[in-house]
Amino acid sequence: MSVKNVSGSLLRRSLLLDGVASGAMGLLMAAAAGPLAPLLGLDPGLLRMAGLGLIPFALLLGYLASRATLPSWPVWFVVAVNALWVVDSVLLLTHGPTTPTGLGMLFVAAQAAAVAAFAVLEYAGLRRGTLALA
Repeated sequence: MSVKNVSGSLLRRSLLLDGVASGAMGLLMAAAAGPLAPLLGLDPGLLRMAGLGLIPFALLLGYLASRATLPSWPVWFVVAVNALWVVDSVLLLTHGPTTPTGLGMLFVAAQAAAVAAFAVLEYAGLRRGTLALA
């Protein structure tokens, strides 16, 4: 039986860059939630939990980026999680439990834009990737 696998440098590089950015942002938000909260106008618990959630996601991305080939479903999962992050970011800005400061709005909007770009690159890498048989 064959399984649809994908490979490609665009996909691996996109996953790796997403992993590095997610890990760095996760560590920053988890470790510095207290000092960041008043500057951003965001709840420190929200920042800490989002940061802690990004760390295992970053590890998953690093693992996926290290594979020469991988099934397409984990990449679709990553694209979906990234899309959900963008939607949640917009909802946080428009209907969130707190009112972010100007810097907080920029922080959330910049993250959403970066995550949307990663989702697009990963989708393109998935579509462009070479199919391999397992």
